[in-house]
Amino acid sequence: MTLDILVIDDEPNICKTLSLCLESEGHHVVSVHHAGDGLARISHAVFDLVFLDLRLGADNGLDLLPRLLAELPGARVVIITAFATIDSAVSAIKGGAFDYLTKPFSPDQVRMLAQKVAELRTMEEQVRSLQNDLNQSHPPGDLSSTCPAMSKVLQMARQVADSEANILLRGENGTGKTLLARAIHSWSPRARNAFAVVSCPCLSPELLESALFGHVRGAFTGAMRDQSGRIAACDGGTLFLDEIGDLSLALQAKLLRFVQDREYERVGESRTRKADVRIIAATNLDLAAAVAGGRFREDLYYRLNVIAIDLPPLRERTEDIGKLARRLLAWFGRQSRKTIQDFTPEAMDIFMKYSWPGNVRELRNVIERAVILCRADMIGPELLPENLSQAEPLPRSDNSISLAVMEEQHIRRIIAGAATLQEAAATLGIDQATLWRKRKLYRI
Repeated sequence: MTLDILVIDDEPNICKTLSLCLESEGHHVVSVHHAGDGLARISHAVFDLVFLDLRLGADNGLDLLPRLLAELPGARVVIITAFATIDSAVSAIKGGAFDYLTKPFSPDQVRMLAQKVAELRTMEEQVRSLQNDLNQSHPPGDLSSTCPAMSKVLQMARQVADSEANILLRGENGTGKTLLARAIHSWSPRARNAFAVVSCPCLSPELLESALFGHVRGAFTGAMRDQSGRIAACDGGTLFLDEIGDLSLALQAKLLRFVQDREYERVGESRTRKADVRIIAATNLDLAAAVAGGRFREDLYYRLNVIAIDLPPLRERTEDIGKLARRLLAWFGRQSRKTIQDFTPEAMDIFMKYSWPGNVRELRNVIERAVILCRADMIGPELLPENLSQAEPLPRSDNSISLAVMEEQHIRRIIAGAATLQEAAATLGIDQATLWRKRKLYRI
């Protein structure tokens, strides 16, 4: 990658040497001898790398450093000096300098610095490109809701975002737990730092431990180099652990230590490290029942369950189905370059009656399929999967239905109106383990 480089040094020979060395590598170099000339240059051009002399006549390069970083937010600044001291080096790095180079320096040192910056710039552009592709391939998340239960969830999420407490998000698959976790991070004081996601069911226990804590070279077969884990990557930010109930008991113990003390070791390393990370966990399981069954550590459960937020399933958010469906229709229509006005009343009626076991994720897939198949300006029932139109709506309570159906309906109503599953179990007069079995039986 070709870099645009600015050299600010009051010694003409240094400027000439740096220019010749860097231009021989294909980079574009501009050199100036005064701080004012450097500021004038950055007001008209963007640079990837700046070599800044520590002493510029009567000026101090460290005084210029904050201005350069503010005007060139993507640039790396390297301090160069013939009067190196530990204090000035520390001040430079603390002030945001990328590196500190002592005169006289060799051409190889300069080339290596430029190569390192070029590699970083390439990686940043790749990440930006991948992020753009990701944004274009997935509809933007929308947490707005007119459903009282969901509005209560959002209100609570905003209220607890400012705290440092661990949060446990509970809900069925596809209800938007990851989306809500990202929103909580964006509303929190940690928003400027990283947000990392670890999906616990997707990796074996060994790989999951490495993904969380990192590993050192030779820790296991295939570990060819040291690797930082997600915890180190989001130091100062938020770590989202999706489907925490799938963690092995051995890994639960290691996670508990980090949650309690913010200390951990990489796999294969004895050195203890620290990280300031907020934990948001999510599960579609009844962790209280898992604790009772010995599948989940009780101490970890209470550490993670400081604040519990239950996301309602889509079938209990009927007020939101129409809005969500039309937003997804507009997005997929743009992606497919089709002008589709709306759903027919018959199609929308099917949406409202269907129980949506896959929640918002299932709704998204149904609409994406319908848009692909659509050849008109409206989407009707004929473009929907057969299981939607053939599904029977939940029967109402009357004298013609069975006791089991009445029980299911009553449990659904109590859970929908309760703040927590513990509260629902207390209202129903049963313990949480029994409620978990009932939910599993009725697929609630």
